[in-house]
Amino acid sequence: MEHIKEYHMRSIFKSGHRIIIEGPVQAETIKQLEFHSDLDAFRRPSEQQEALAEIAALPEGRIIIARENETIIGYVTFHYADECERWSEGNMTDLIELGAIEVADSYRSLGIGREMLLTAFENGQMEKYIIFTTEYYWHWDLKGSNLSVWDYRKMMEKLMQTVDMTWYATDDPEICSHPANCLMVRIGSQVPLESEEQFDRVRFRHRFMY
Repeated sequence: MEHIKEYHMRSIFKSGHRIIIEGPVQAETIKQLEFHSDLDAFRRPSEQQEALAEIAALPEGRIIIARENETIIGYVTFHYADECERWSEGNMTDLIELGAIEVADSYRSLGIGREMLLTAFENGQMEKYIIFTTEYYWHWDLKGSNLSVWDYRKMMEKLMQTVDMTWYATDDPEICSHPANCLMVRIGSQVPLESEEQFDRVRFRHRFMY
């Protein structure tokens, strides 16, 4: 499957900040910019910056960034699921994971996550894909946000609904291990029925055992 990456950019002005939202960006762009020190939810900032550049270089990889001047202050990643995860078992070229979304602490009240998602889906460029994300409560910044696990879940659901992602059932053990965890999905308008059916088989492994 040929992955066409259609670049878009928008500017937003919030609380005295002029933020540029752009992407998918190339690996070299990510390497050349500064990386905010608060972007450390998954690994050290320098390592995360390197990881983003590696994803951007993948045929299917997409990185949307938010930056103030020359400093990256937020990002969203899209890529194939890791080979060790169940979501890769169907070998689907049109199944893409929204892997991570992160915004630096001091910018989190500005709606940047929403703007990055809107940019990622702009002009119908994701209509050929099933986009999914797995939300695990242990990845959430409950302490920094002062939200309960359920309020954080509602916040994430509302964020993903910005681009019409909805809750989907699954028997995946990790997601089922806590009721706040969830699978959210958007099936593009150009996704063939056979891909939807294959995704159903991936979501419910045990339903098809007998």
